[in-house]
Amino acid sequence: MDPTRAFVKNVKRVVVKVGTAVVTRDDGRLAVGRLGAIFEQLEKLNSRGFDIILVTSGAVGAGRQRLKYRKMINSSFADLQKPQVELDGKACAAVGQNGLMALYDTLFSQLDVTSSQLLVTDNDFKNADFRMQLSQTVDSLLDLRSIPIFNENDAISTRRAPYEEKSVFQDSSGIFWDNDSLAALLAMELKADLLVLLSDVDGLYSGPPSDPRSKLIHTYVKQKHQKAISFGDKSRMGRGGMDAKVKAAVNAAYSGTPVVIASGYVPNNIIKVLNGERVGTLFHKDAHMWIPVNEIGPHEMAVSAREASRRLQALTSEERKQILLDVASALEANEQFIMLENDADVETANEAGYDEALVARLALKPSKIRALAESVRKLAEMEEPIGQVLKRTELAEGLVLEKKSCPLGVLLIVFESRPDALVQIASLAIRSGNGLLLKGGKEAKRSNAILHKVITSALPETVGTKLIGLLTSREEIPELLKLDDVIDLVIPRGSNKLVSQIKSATKIPVLGHSDGICHVYVDKAANLEMAKKIVLDAKTDYPAACNAMETLLVHKDLLVSGGLQELVKELEQEGVALFSGPRVNGAVNFSKANTFHHEYNSKACTVEIVNNVDEAIEHIHSYGSSHTECIVTDNHDVAEHFLSRVDSAAVFHNASTRFCDGARFGLGAEVGISTSKIHARGPVGVEGLLTTRWVLRGEGQVVEGDKGVVYTHKDLLTSNGSNGY
Repeated sequence: MDPTRAFVKNVKRVVVKVGTAVVTRDDGRLAVGRLGAIFEQLEKLNSRGFDIILVTSGAVGAGRQRLKYRKMINSSFADLQKPQVELDGKACAAVGQNGLMALYDTLFSQLDVTSSQLLVTDNDFKNADFRMQLSQTVDSLLDLRSIPIFNENDAISTRRAPYEEKSVFQDSSGIFWDNDSLAALLAMELKADLLVLLSDVDGLYSGPPSDPRSKLIHTYVKQKHQKAISFGDKSRMGRGGMDAKVKAAVNAAYSGTPVVIASGYVPNNIIKVLNGERVGTLFHKDAHMWIPVNEIGPHEMAVSAREASRRLQALTSEERKQILLDVASALEANEQFIMLENDADVETANEAGYDEALVARLALKPSKIRALAESVRKLAEMEEPIGQVLKRTELAEGLVLEKKSCPLGVLLIVFESRPDALVQIASLAIRSGNGLLLKGGKEAKRSNAILHKVITSALPETVGTKLIGLLTSREEIPELLKLDDVIDLVIPRGSNKLVSQIKSATKIPVLGHSDGICHVYVDKAANLEMAKKIVLDAKTDYPAACNAMETLLVHKDLLVSGGLQELVKELEQEGVALFSGPRVNGAVNFSKANTFHHEYNSKACTVEIVNNVDEAIEHIHSYGSSHTECIVTDNHDVAEHFLSRVDSAAVFHNASTRFCDGARFGLGAEVGISTSKIHARGPVGVEGLLTTRWVLRGEGQVVEGDKGVVYTHKDLLTSNGSNGY
């Protein structure tokens, strides 16, 4: 649940307003399918005990469509050639209201819901007795689980042309002036806990929704947005537009009834609102207390990170190195504060009953913080990655082309509840000259916040603290995934499901870091004592790591020789829970595995028997995640066959899978282990966060159809033997 939507837990009475653009289709006919979907939501909420009050528009539009059709049917060809007189709006309202309510009654009846119609006018609310009676009647209907349906009685309204497009401007001096303001008035009058205004757009934007520069405003803060928003065209039908909705929402919200403007086109949007999801735009009288007036949104955060990264790139190599050294010192100097916040996260996780593996990843120890600081220092001492000349070619005499390394730009990294990952990722971003946006797991919220504060406080003013942005809500991620003009790479660290969801939601390149289903295959020619050490280390050194062994594959001959039993005994003595594949069942006494494609992240693993190395490879390709695989054997040919055929990011011979790590590979640190094949694969360090650009230096040369150019294409980098120009 979004923190700003926590108030919905206490919501009981809800007013829902459907506008003309929601009620009707583009051709003016009633949108039966869309209305049916909305009514199904109302039925569900009604059955859950919510008091539902519906305010509807659309009568004038529906009536006009019907009367135009009847008029055309009853007209001669000659009549149709004459100028057509606009239909009387009040007549349209009378005809449309009848049809609208007939449809509503039919739809609700199909859902076994009783509905009731209440038509009101502006003048009615001037009468105190009417207001009292209205409240009593609605209370009685709601007690009977009937859904009251309100509409302005346009057919007999005495206000000037309330059905005409300009009436909101011509006559807005009454108690209400359209159905948005009627809904707001009813929400206040009937003491509703929430008003939902359904529109044909997702909510309130910073500008016209059609403008790609406009951004959805999730929470309206009057002091911040009142004068900063420009409205587009009004609704395609009906009297109001977003301007009218905002006025009604502000009036209701500051009178005590929270309001959400959301799309009536999106399935289950009303239910999502009441579940506390970040849908549409929220108006609340206390919004200014939740969201500081000067807080930047996701787009501004991404732009700020890009600008800061360019300032970082402009520094000298020594200046960037010094920033990392300052970060390392800041981590050590603030160890006590970091531990305090981390202990609070761990305590909360234990109280919430999270599994042992998650708590293990979450916990920091003083030794871990010192190790992180040391890894940042090692990263600082590495060769300067930015501006490296990878290729230098003389295209022609006096025309030299260079291919140079450069930062990607801005990275968005979604990572698990592992605070040490934040330090590694941030230090790599600084070393590679990239801007960074981080979203960590909610379980590490306090740890991430203090680490972010410590690291950004070490950044010099010449770069700025906005180089690294920390997202606090997962609801901000969908908006960031739309920013393909600002963000250059997304790295989701987590399950295949998370990676797939992000890939399907963005045009930004995604570097996948998914499940770590790692295998160790013990061949018949393995040194058994070596195999025991490798298997034990791969599983128990750090069971929660993504490079820990999850499946042990054993050659069939080891079942006969007793080697399998020895391997199993070693694991069981270390408290590892073992689960068997189909071919192991009966041979060893432990529980059956539900699936081979499973990442335990704990002291548990699956054991299966295979006939040979090719069957082991086939098993890995069928059930693995292309992460890290190991073969234990003294047969060189079998080992080389395994190493060349297994299609994973890292493949080892006679070495624990736990070596698959950026620091152990000498990369300094890693943002994750990529199981993708494009751009970077395996542990992703500084090199994986760089791209290249071409720099051409000439002496006034022009192409001119290539007539005056003699191409030499001479490799200068190899011949000169240095990177200098």
